[in-house]
Amino acid sequence: MAAPSSFDAAVPSAAQAVDFLTLVEQLKVQKRTGWVKRGVDRPESIADHMYRMGLMAMLVQGTQYDYHRCMKLSLVHDLAEALVGDITPTCGVSEEDKHRLEAAAMQQIRGMLGGGGCLAGDEIGDLWQEYELGQTEEAKLVKDFDKLEMILQAHEYEGAQGMQLQEFFDSTAGKWRTELGRSWAEEVYKRRQAAAQAVAATAAANGKEG
Repeated sequence: MAAPSSFDAAVPSAAQAVDFLTLVEQLKVQKRTGWVKRGVDRPESIADHMYRMGLMAMLVQGTQYDYHRCMKLSLVHDLAEALVGDITPTCGVSEEDKHRLEAAAMQQIRGMLGGGGCLAGDEIGDLWQEYELGQTEEAKLVKDFDKLEMILQAHEYEGAQGMQLQEFFDSTAGKWRTELGRSWAEEVYKRRQAAAQAVAATAAANGKEG
């Protein structure tokens, strides 16, 4: 039996798929705005951030969370940034305008995939909306992952580049939505404090030797 000459309308055409994947490259090359503004050397890309969030989601297997859905939410939550860039609170854009820009970008992305009726495009759009609303248990957890990945990365940059990035920790204080997210954050805080104490002890010891 001959192979079908075209796919069902529910599946993007080859051209639509490659157009979409080409757009996604922007997530690989665009650096995260917060790190760029703080002068971090070789800052992570948007895709770097999303990748580690996806792995975070894998770690919640066996809990009350649907980890497959958490992984999908992690992959999709910043997808609009491929078109609008990484808009942060320091960019002078209101939350309302940010959401409007990103929602329009997601509509454009759905159109690239064939519009309504494309299974992948519909799911991507629905996942992005779920994350934005932040009402499901999985969306709440992934919003915590978004902040967790940021403070973990801040801690790593502090250690590797000798920076002080306190504002990133301040911006997440008291904003954890889940007990799991809060407990992981506390582990990051603990390790950051231990690292600071080790640096202080080394500096004190060097001062005595001098």
